[in-house]
Amino acid sequence: MKYSITIYLILFTVILTNAQTLNTFYADIVSNTSETNILNDITTYENFGIKDVGSAQLTNVENWITSRYLSLGYTDIVLQPFTYSSGSSNNIIVTKTGTLYPNTFLIIDAHYDSINGTGTNDNGSGTVLLLELARLLKDIETEYSIKFIHFSGEEDGLIGSNYYVNNTVIPENMDIKLVFNIDEVGGVSGMTNNTIVCERDQSTPVSNNAASNAFTNSLAVLMELYSNLNTEISSAYASDYIPFENNGQIITGLFEKNESPYVHTSSDVLTNMDVSYLFEVTKGALGAAMEFAVAYETLSIDEQENLNNFIRITPNPSNNYLNITFEHPIQQSVNFKLIDMLGKQVYENTLTEQEQTVSIDSIAASQYLAVFKFNNKRFIKTLLIE
Repeated sequence: MKYSITIYLILFTVILTNAQTLNTFYADIVSNTSETNILNDITTYENFGIKDVGSAQLTNVENWITSRYLSLGYTDIVLQPFTYSSGSSNNIIVTKTGTLYPNTFLIIDAHYDSINGTGTNDNGSGTVLLLELARLLKDIETEYSIKFIHFSGEEDGLIGSNYYVNNTVIPENMDIKLVFNIDEVGGVSGMTNNTIVCERDQSTPVSNNAASNAFTNSLAVLMELYSNLNTEISSAYASDYIPFENNGQIITGLFEKNESPYVHTSSDVLTNMDVSYLFEVTKGALGAAMEFAVAYETLSIDEQENLNNFIRITPNPSNNYLNITFEHPIQQSVNFKLIDMLGKQVYENTLTEQEQTVSIDSIAASQYLAVFKFNNKRFIKTLLIE
């Protein structure tokens, strides 16, 4: 299909947005969140029974979660085994690789073990929220990588998340943009469940507190943009983000406002929850996840061809400078980045002229991705610097 250049100029003018602005692309994806899926998944989770570590029931849930990711088309699925006094279990780690920053991660986590009961709210609610996010994000491009992590051993003292931090995050010096923890977000049946608590770090070490506060404030705004919920800000405590927080990572999280009186008992069941509330929490969490991972629209073949003709970079290979030329006048500024093959940003500029010269003499010789940001889309060319 052919499009006139006028249409393309309108389509690809840049609108700079922030967390306080509704992104219509994100909103369209959020609209596909399924309350039926959530209800079916939380029912399945409950039917597995009590999921304490070392039990066959927990292993059955592990197999169910793993098979769900496989059915969605995820291939990078790792079971991380650990053993302690209660028995052996696995963290389930599923990775969706980002296009620009593949080695920097948004971690979205929830624990899947329970104690003294089926744990339908604590934390079946977080478990199925992750599954719904994974379903809807599977084919959505994100600049940053996402790790969906289902931790085990949380109820015995954050065993699985401590193990992951000590045996993966620290030895691999993992670059984590944010840890987004989901724990007990199912609401209480018979109550007015219209508010979600967004949790921030206010403990030691203090070096990560300001960043956590900023992300949590954004989370609150995003939850209100993409769901029908109100928000409150509170402190993070006693869940799987704590080992990350202790290690200096930036954390945030979600927790229900009406705290269930049934957790850790045989009454933590679906009939004492509010599935419609969990549905709204899921919608808001999805919008926030896309903002934090920087989701964007995939260009069609026609769009790629037109933009390839619209943008010229010379010379390529380059040495000390680049000439970036737009074949037709641009109406607004264009964000331009150079990303190396390891996903590290080495240059960023705002292009405002139809032709602009960029000095690159301080950039090491290598192959790079030249990234042009247009609205919710990205156009990427390969650039060689000699």
